[in-house]
Amino acid sequence: MERQIQIIQNATLPLLEGFVKMTLPLTLLSFVLGLALAIMTALARNSKWKALKGISSFYVWVFRGTPLLVQLFIIFYGLPKAGVQFDAFWAAVVAFSLNTGAYASETIRSALSAIPKGQFEAASSLGMSRLQILWRIVAPQAFKIALPPLSNSFISLLKDTSLAASITIVEMFMAAQRIVARTYEPLLLYVMVAVYYLVATTFLTFIQGKLEMRMNRY
Repeated sequence: MERQIQIIQNATLPLLEGFVKMTLPLTLLSFVLGLALAIMTALARNSKWKALKGISSFYVWVFRGTPLLVQLFIIFYGLPKAGVQFDAFWAAVVAFSLNTGAYASETIRSALSAIPKGQFEAASSLGMSRLQILWRIVAPQAFKIALPPLSNSFISLLKDTSLAASITIVEMFMAAQRIVARTYEPLLLYVMVAVYYLVATTFLTFIQGKLEMRMNRY
């Protein structure tokens, strides 16, 4: 028992460092880039231009239809064979952003479709441009609709970053694996990792609930 307590004490800081220095930045950066890509993709899929609509639909089809782990391996291990090379961190950012963008684009597209067309027509009759209509009329309402599923996507992405260990990124899960290799205590270390993720996702779920309550007041 004393050995297990000592292992927990020694592992706490390395796991926390892996979370703060790699897991969290990887999640935030990938989500921001993925969200920007999702907005552009959603607008492209609603576009009247067939070529733009086709390209965006193909992108969503590919990244929603293939496993994230496979996408990671293709970008990190496969693309160098074609002359395109990323270091491990940026390969993970590219893969997570593209994957997030594909899924989040459907959320945003659904939110945009939920806005009554009459509002577009009324705003247009007042002389507002398409950009003004999107920014002033559509975006605030669409954001309110899309907030819960987008928050869930962010929480899922936080957990999915553990896959980055498969391409040598020393995030929290990889840090745990290295400690397991020294201590031969897989159950103890992996439970610790699970607890870290559980605490983080519980906090994010709490924040999500507060944001939704605030949005519902308006």
